[in-house]
Amino acid sequence: MRDTYIKERDRSRIPETYKWNLVDVYPDDSAWRAAKSRVAGEFVRVRACKGKLAESPAALLHCLDLVSRLEMEQTRLACYASLNSDLDTRDAAYQAMEQEMGQMGADFAALASFVEPEILAMGREVIDRFLSLEPGLEIYRHALDDILRKKEHTGTEAEEKIIADAGLISDSPGTIYSIFSNADFPFPEVVLEDGSSVRLDPPAFSLHRRAPVREDRKKVFAAYLGKMNEFRRTFGAQLYAEIRKNMFFSRARRYPSCLERALDMHNIPLSVYSNLVGGVRSHLGTLHRYLRLRRELLGLEELHYYDLYAPLVKAVDLEYSYDEGAGQVLASLAPLGPEYCEVAAKAFSSRWVDVYHNEGKRSGAYSNGAIYDVHPYILMNYTGKYDDVSTLSHELGHTMHSHLANTSQPYPLSRYSIFVAEVASTFNEALLLDYMLRAVDRDETRLSLLGNYLDGARATVFRQVQFAEFELRIHEMAEKGEALTGDLLGAVYESIAKEYYGHDAGICIVDEPIQAEWTYIPHFYYNFYVYQYATSFTASAAIAERVLAGDEEATRRYLDLLRAGGSDYPIDLLKAAGVDLTTRGPLEATMHRMNQVMDEVEHLATRLGLICR
Repeated sequence: MRDTYIKERDRSRIPETYKWNLVDVYPDDSAWRAAKSRVAGEFVRVRACKGKLAESPAALLHCLDLVSRLEMEQTRLACYASLNSDLDTRDAAYQAMEQEMGQMGADFAALASFVEPEILAMGREVIDRFLSLEPGLEIYRHALDDILRKKEHTGTEAEEKIIADAGLISDSPGTIYSIFSNADFPFPEVVLEDGSSVRLDPPAFSLHRRAPVREDRKKVFAAYLGKMNEFRRTFGAQLYAEIRKNMFFSRARRYPSCLERALDMHNIPLSVYSNLVGGVRSHLGTLHRYLRLRRELLGLEELHYYDLYAPLVKAVDLEYSYDEGAGQVLASLAPLGPEYCEVAAKAFSSRWVDVYHNEGKRSGAYSNGAIYDVHPYILMNYTGKYDDVSTLSHELGHTMHSHLANTSQPYPLSRYSIFVAEVASTFNEALLLDYMLRAVDRDETRLSLLGNYLDGARATVFRQVQFAEFELRIHEMAEKGEALTGDLLGAVYESIAKEYYGHDAGICIVDEPIQAEWTYIPHFYYNFYVYQYATSFTASAAIAERVLAGDEEATRRYLDLLRAGGSDYPIDLLKAAGVDLTTRGPLEATMHRMNQVMDEVEHLATRLGLICR
């Protein structure tokens, strides 16, 4: 089915059914203004709590309830501004509203900066006594325990206020990057082999790097990353500013490194990061086997980096309209039961998804489930490929996680960590692939789907760990006092990419434009985010295998994980769901699965005469 809106860039010509309905958050901007004024007027009530938390269990509960409610309402205000801004990053009005919320949030954090020092001054004995006397404090038990756990990283009241005030500038690097790369960047144009001219904005780059014509792929990579490289000094200054921000907060919190601060936020052991990088390094042979297989299937004498996104089976480039893709995603979720599927269907029918790209719209995809008492929103830039269907399934996983957590937990316990979040998203991808494989009867289509699994494993495990290693290395360089210009960042990135892809051994040639690929990755502004894609992929694969085998207990434990929100530390939540990410077991199982799939791909490709064995 042809999707007429994939190439449309004028938002006014896209039907409302494919756009967000933000009226569910606030009726209009004036209602947002009124709510913002009301919330700001309540800040004075927080100040009145200062010095009183230790007076009684009721006093502590009153303050925690007040702070929690005001944080929830500010989150709703901030999401309304950011969601609108993401629909057109050129719109100055919503940029201004986002900036207002950034300042409001920093002001509130500074105002409430006395809370943690006062709780620490009370100590464990008093906190435990208050918990036993006041049942209402139970929903704050985990947060109180976490504050006590991080005692050595919490400052005095004055220090905490300075750290909170730094929030006024802390989002600047990421904000500048987003506006520049989505709204103000001079996207290049290329003429493809068929004579058509394409403006390479991020969705177009994502689409045309998968072109079946090799010269088109090469041209698209060279043009897009070449243009990004022209601005490497600007991108380098932005990313260096982000790293220095992370260094400031790490030093202010008395952590030895940026990585340790990032992981300790959710009590993730350092060994999880080091085991992941070391484990993936030890399995580069699996990646190289995949790359050699890709070269054979494409019929190439030499594989280049710009060949990594080409369809493995030239005659089968899977394409789906949005409505077809949404239907397949819904059908794949059947193992999770009718209640789960009913809410998922509502996401598509009630305008929780903004589907197509338009001029100025933020690139990529995400799910925002932070508005506790409304519903999540999914941003897409749908281009009709199987990858887009998989991305839709991925983001719906986040959405369902948010919905289940928000409807099962009180607000203070609803906010789960990213470490757990990416399990829900990659779990959905696994269900989609299983459904699609069972629905096809042609060897060519099955081969293409299995190829998509391998592509996804390459991108989610190896590529994200490649990113994680780059992110760690540039932070370590900055922490040692070394400079980080755009040229240096490019050199570090290119060096790691060549190691991973076996450039020197001729396994995959990492061409010169790739030295600028780091400029294309917004996740480097998310403070050690990317490694969690890989850990989550391995965790969700283990859980999905049991669920798809009909293990009802595994299904129940998985849904309990989603409903648990942030009621415990992520490592412990995953252990309760049956996966221990402090070991290499999940990664080893994923590597074994990749090799099994490659065995089947080789068998199918040989039978089809695509390769010789």
